Amino acid sequence: MKRELSQIEAEEIINSLRQGIPPRRNVSSFASGMDFAGAVSKRHFANGVGSGKIRWVCGNWGSGKTHFLRLLAEEAFANNLLVSNVQISADQTPFNKFEKVFFEIVRNITSVEMYQTGNINDSLPFGQVLKNALFERAESEGGLELAYKKLSTELLSQTAIDIDFRQIVKLYWETFLNSSSQSQDIEIKRARLLNWFEGEGTVGSFRRDYGINKVISKENARIILSSLGAFVKWLGFSGLIILFDEAEMTHSTMRKSSLRQAHNNLLHLINEIESCQGLFLIYATVPDFFEDPRHGVQIYGALATRIGKLGNASPLPLDKVWNIDAIESSDKDFTDAANKIFGIYLKAFDGETQELMSQEELAKQITNILNERPEFSAISSWRLAITATIETLDKSLQGATIPSAKAQYADIMKRLPDE
Repeated sequence: MKRELSQIEAEEIINSLRQGIPPRRNVSSFASGMDFAGAVSKRHFANGVGSGKIRWVCGNWGSGKTHFLRLLAEEAFANNLLVSNVQISADQTPFNKFEKVFFEIVRNITSVEMYQTGNINDSLPFGQVLKNALFERAESEGGLELAYKKLSTELLSQTAIDIDFRQIVKLYWETFLNSSSQSQDIEIKRARLLNWFEGEGTVGSFRRDYGINKVISKENARIILSSLGAFVKWLGFSGLIILFDEAEMTHSTMRKSSLRQAHNNLLHLINEIESCQGLFLIYATVPDFFEDPRHGVQIYGALATRIGKLGNASPLPLDKVWNIDAIESSDKDFTDAANKIFGIYLKAFDGETQELMSQEELAKQITNILNERPEFSAISSWRLAITATIETLDKSLQGATIPSAKAQYADIMKRLPDE
């Protein structure tokens, strides 16, 4: 997946890091000290996903969970996998209402082509995946009609995929056979068909207009998720990686009944996952998810047993729980990341870097700032290092005086806890 960045891509990275958030794309361009992502890819992605799997990523706030998930996404794309990034929150995507989680999974499915072109905010990304499958087949079959007939016949024979799921896809493909396939009416029909995957529309309207006998609900959402995995494999992808990134405090803000239902849904997923071909679920959360005596999974013994304990050792790919807080980083890792960001900065501000400090000066400043950090600081070394790197380069670019490491560290620490 690594390639030379464009100036626009470089600017996107710098702007994201300046805001304190991992970029949506190209995180590998400045990653350092995260060889574990490659190890996970080699063990779990390289040969595709057969029987379903689920793993848990644990790390404190600012430890790099989202950064790690985005590295995994790049590894997945390199291995012909589709990826869906889902933010889990108590209001928008609560796990006690799994149908909402499923809708978000579909809304965020991304292919490697969409990722590389930056088309990751498409309003109907799953529709783009379906369209690409049809048009790619048309190239080999010599036309859309023949491709449609063969794909539809093959799809309808796939009994591992829900019948209504198959019918919706067939009807969606059919819209491209119309000579006015770009008309507003056709676009509306496509959107309506895709609405089925997002829980919009009634059973009555879908039955009347399309012969569809159900909509996705809390009762069948997990079954349709299994069909999604089987469908992705049937299309020729190596599987679907679903990256759940839990927002802070999600479980601790739930009512007791809702929390119990969320835990039940997680337990059902774990128990059913091996029968879900092509799915790999990765759920990133904080230590309280495991350890909180009031809201953590330990209050539900069956779930805690199935997930396993949060260990203190550096994670291995076969572990159930990956504790990324236990991954040790060296001074070289931090300076390597700073040097990579320096190179991205040169690309982003090409022609404007006459005042920019040298790589050696930058590395020295970052090392000195990190030396100011107490061993048990609440702010992670990585968050401090990346913040300091961007701030130092910004000051240098504008010809401003670079403060001492001690002064810059104190200034950063005043602001970071509030950001």
